Amino acid sequence: MIEITKLNGKKFHLNALYIEKVEAFPDTTITLTNNQKYIVVESEDQVKEKIIDFYQSIHLMGQPRWKDEKNE
Repeated sequence: MIEITKLNGKKFHLNALYIEKVEAFPDTTITLTNNQKYIVVESEDQVKEKIIDFYQSIHLMGQPRWKDEKNE
């Protein structure tokens, strides 16, 4: 789950697995797979970072590898 903020300042948690798209026109709008929409204070980039952090925390997305690290 990621913590985000509605335009009224209220924070809530959203399951990032259900996010279909994130757009800004100009407010950041998150659309879920069930077509429900949330308008949030965070920028597109901030939401993207939260999603990536969440995916990495549940091992859905691997950590970036260093160049000199070898596959074992």
